[in-house]
Amino acid sequence: MSGAGRRTSSAAARDEGAPGTSRTVAAWLLPLLFALAVGLGVFGDDYVLEIGFRLLLLLTLAEAWNLMAGYGGLVSLGTASFFGVGAYVLAGLVNHADLPLALALPAGGVAAALLAVLVSPAVFRLRGLYFTVGTLALAEALRLFMINFNGFGGATGLFLAQDPPGLRALYGIALSLLLLATGVMTLATRSRFSILLRAVRDDEDAAAQIGVRAFRVKLAAFVVASFLTGVAGALQGLKLGAIEPYGSFGMAWTITVLAIVVIGGQGLRAGPLAGALFIVGVGELLADWPALHLAVTGVILIVVIRFAPQGLVGLALRLWAKVRHG
Repeated sequence: MSGAGRRTSSAAARDEGAPGTSRTVAAWLLPLLFALAVGLGVFGDDYVLEIGFRLLLLLTLAEAWNLMAGYGGLVSLGTASFFGVGAYVLAGLVNHADLPLALALPAGGVAAALLAVLVSPAVFRLRGLYFTVGTLALAEALRLFMINFNGFGGATGLFLAQDPPGLRALYGIALSLLLLATGVMTLATRSRFSILLRAVRDDEDAAAQIGVRAFRVKLAAFVVASFLTGVAGALQGLKLGAIEPYGSFGMAWTITVLAIVVIGGQGLRAGPLAGALFIVGVGELLADWPALHLAVTGVILIVVIRFAPQGLVGLALRLWAKVRHG
């Protein structure tokens, strides 16, 4: 076997350990959690629905980012750019084209996916840290453009011409979006595409030598993740009823999603779920102390990166393996 083949095979072998177990855990937990989520949506009060909506939205964003970074090695800091595009496209279609929400929401995702296609030739020329910085520059450039361009409301932003649905309906839409994201991730991680993504992530040059079309593989992950992020941005804009550049293109979305996946477990199926529950839970516990919340989250993120590089899920799986094997 060639050196490239050995490297790719060893990479695949590594991914059959903790990630394989993580997929098994997720396969058991997800149906139970979705059933619980449906129950909360039916019987929960406004506080529960508000927290549940945020959890579902962040989990969708984390699933999308995990597809790119965890499986494909595309560590992007441009989440806010696609999130904001989805929100602004929704506002434009609802206000000026009088498009129904059932079409405007996915249209926000389509616009974000088209943006991903347009910028991919440029950002894919960059690798590693340079790709990360390039996507961050894209998000900041779009934010500054939206602030200074009066055609989209400038710094004030846009207000939706129609009232948003009720909180329970928004919760249901968010749950449906998460179901879509989960279905996409399940297909992506249980098909040949997962092997191609991991091969490109571990050694793009070696993958190309054995016939993997790295650009197409990365583009597929980038576009799918951007679509889901754009729909999530459109849904957040619909909930607020107002879209402005500081919030829609804010770095908080990018940093929060990154923290969720890193703390939960990058490249693990159950990682985004664990990370989202952890981040939202800490956020609620420290809601009255925002400065302390940021400090605690930062410290936890540093500790996880240093001592548990596979996140909380990876740490739990390693401890479980030690217990099983004595």
